[in-house]
Amino acid sequence: MGVAVDIAFDPAAYGAWFDSPLGRRVWVDEERALFGVLQPKAGWHVLDAGCGDGRLLLSLARHGVRAVGVDASAAMLRAARDRACAAGLPVQLARADVRALPFADESFDAVAAVTVLCFVADSLAALREVARTVRRGGRVAIGELGRWSSWAARRRSQGRRHGGPWSVARFWSARGLRRLLRAAGLVSRRVRGAVFYPRSAAAARAFAPLDAGLGAITTVGAAFIALAADKPAADAAPLADAVGRGR
Repeated sequence: MGVAVDIAFDPAAYGAWFDSPLGRRVWVDEERALFGVLQPKAGWHVLDAGCGDGRLLLSLARHGVRAVGVDASAAMLRAARDRACAAGLPVQLARADVRALPFADESFDAVAAVTVLCFVADSLAALREVARTVRRGGRVAIGELGRWSSWAARRRSQGRRHGGPWSVARFWSARGLRRLLRAAGLVSRRVRGAVFYPRSAAAARAFAPLDAGLGAITTVGAAFIALAADKPAADAAPLADAVGRGR
């Protein structure tokens, strides 16, 4: 999905991968996990923080929400705008850093941030900024790269060999994400794993019928983890436990 800051993906290559047979299967499973935890309602005002080329943003719009997307990359935003125009879906787009969102406090019913925290140096500060824009009683959904998966091992190796985004990416466990959400003053609710198969279109096809069921009971082995949390309706001091490197 979208990248928050400092890391540049080429929109054409990014889109081409998600349009490949394996990429399409991965997106189906990631989207199912995200909507399973976010559970958006028609009419909600929802921010996609780090929207990338707009795949999740357009899925939100199709569910009847008022969708707003921000990304630090002008090129990604152009791709998102083109995608929205082609689909005929009404979305709002703005260029912004997730660490300094251009919205008033409590502007949204929900905020989604997908593969954003993995590329931000201070993930807790970024998450607190996301939480600031959600109304009391509203929801934050994050989707991150699972730490204990064959995909993470491959990406770490690729980063060591070739540099680029995977050389700085952070891979998370569900436990680490829960601690991060708690430190940001949020109350964790639902978690789902997705993409338990290796990086192979054939394996993805074979394993597809099992992915959703497995993701409902564990995140170990999942390349993608989706987790939702609520913003308390009343003031609550964030817990002081350190998330450290949070993994």
